[in-house]
Amino acid sequence: MATKIRLQRGGHKNYAFYRVVIADSRAPRDGRFVEKIGTYNPNTKPSTVDLDFERALYWVECGAQPTDTVRNILKNEGVYMMKHLKGGVAKGAFDEAACQQKFDAWKSGKDEKYAAMLSATEKSRKEAAAKELEQEKRANEAMAKKVAEKNAEAAAAEAEVEAEAEAAAEETAENVEEAPVEAPAAETEAPAEA
Repeated sequence: MATKIRLQRGGHKNYAFYRVVIADSRAPRDGRFVEKIGTYNPNTKPSTVDLDFERALYWVECGAQPTDTVRNILKNEGVYMMKHLKGGVAKGAFDEAACQQKFDAWKSGKDEKYAAMLSATEKSRKEAAAKELEQEKRANEAMAKKVAEKNAEAAAAEAEVEAEAEAAAEETAENVEEAPVEAPAAETEAPAEA
């Protein structure tokens, strides 16, 4: 039976979550599998991989062929590095302790790079958030300034209208005082009788 190391899709629409499985090469993507050796979540930044290292190494040594994506995952996790080092032990180039020491040195260097990348990502995210907040503050201040100017113009226009109304009221009051009071009109003449 030809075995493959492949991803089996899970999750829901627009949020894929994968299981890393050992399956027969003729089985469909989400079909039967022999063993689950890990998970892969591409939705997080950076992607999250949870892998049973020993079982993955066992299956790679047994000749299971990974898909392209799984091969990249296994390389990043160091499965192929360990397979390479174990090949050196089998050839007698170095012993098991030296193999483990080389792998640990490689893994610590990889972890340092990963931590540096995470800190740089977090730093850039914080800087972007601070910059966005500063832009929002400037926009709010500009908007508040425009609103204050508009309110001042409205208050000035209202005061002007009130002043005109008071002036008109005073003018009508003066006109009423100056105008002579007219007596009621005399009786109208009666029409002539014929």
